[in-house]
Amino acid sequence: MNKDKSYSASYAAAGVDITAGYEGVKLMQKHVKRTVIPGVVSGIGGFGGLFQPDIAGMKEPVLVSGTDGVGTKIRIAQLLDKHDTIGIDCVAMCVNDIICCGAKPLFFLDYIAIGKNDPVKVADIVSGVAEGCVRSGCALIGGETAEHPGVMAADDYDLAGFSVGIVDKADIIDPESMCEGDVIIALPSSGVHSNGFSLVRKVFDVENGGLDVYHAELGMTLGEALLTPTELYVKPVLAAMKEARISAVSHITGGGFYENIPRCMPDGLCAKVDKAAIRTLPIFDMIERLGNIPERDMFNTYNMGVGMAVVAAKEDCDKAIASFKANGIDAYVLGEVVKGEEKVELC
Repeated sequence: MNKDKSYSASYAAAGVDITAGYEGVKLMQKHVKRTVIPGVVSGIGGFGGLFQPDIAGMKEPVLVSGTDGVGTKIRIAQLLDKHDTIGIDCVAMCVNDIICCGAKPLFFLDYIAIGKNDPVKVADIVSGVAEGCVRSGCALIGGETAEHPGVMAADDYDLAGFSVGIVDKADIIDPESMCEGDVIIALPSSGVHSNGFSLVRKVFDVENGGLDVYHAELGMTLGEALLTPTELYVKPVLAAMKEARISAVSHITGGGFYENIPRCMPDGLCAKVDKAAIRTLPIFDMIERLGNIPERDMFNTYNMGVGMAVVAAKEDCDKAIASFKANGIDAYVLGEVVKGEEKVELC
């Protein structure tokens, strides 16, 4: 049946209006078109998204995938009724993981579960997804919006997605090539990113207001600071890989320094991080102070201003930092690789 003739009064009476879904697709088309890159074979609306990767020059192409959501940060977007940036977070949480292997993201698909389908709201969410894809150089080739009446409140929604990238096997970032004396480089975060928001919401008691209050130490309202989109590191890391020997990239997400940095450290080597070097953002000082949170817990929950930790050869450190800065990331030395069994040490 043609979509123009597709309508079920019985389904609508149960709380699902499929015509709202069709309207949402129409509204999001202009955003999706912004993400089209070479390789896109099909537009959205089919049963599967088609993409033909260019593997010319690759001897052993390897696909790399990543999936994630934005967690309870989505509640901040709902409270502020601002939905056009949360999609950037969703893309970033996926593609920033993919780049840790050295892979270039090819395409992205999103999944929106919503209590009641509001076509305008859904299109706003997808506009952020599209923006994240554009900034990462990948295509938005499909997705799904599911209406969940009776399971979710009408204004409630959740967002998740996944991305697939590609890298030549010989170019996969290999932590086993790491050496004592290698330099750890910090790639600054834009804020809290998309982790630890259950604690954030508790500390600031956001359900009872305060998001619209301006704070001089933040230079913006609390809501603006918390909703700042996750930084996208794809293009800067890909560029740096061409200039320097990089042996590890760690995306600092949930679990902070203590969980994420060890994931890329070989046995017998330790990431020695200089706490004094960390350019901690004011939002983290506020969380720690107002929540009376121990420093150890802060570093085990948040990025503290470091969105990624990159390990580069000592002789290539200057070239790597110069490359990151040339690509809009104000990178700086965070520490060094030493012998040890602890994997990460903050001192």
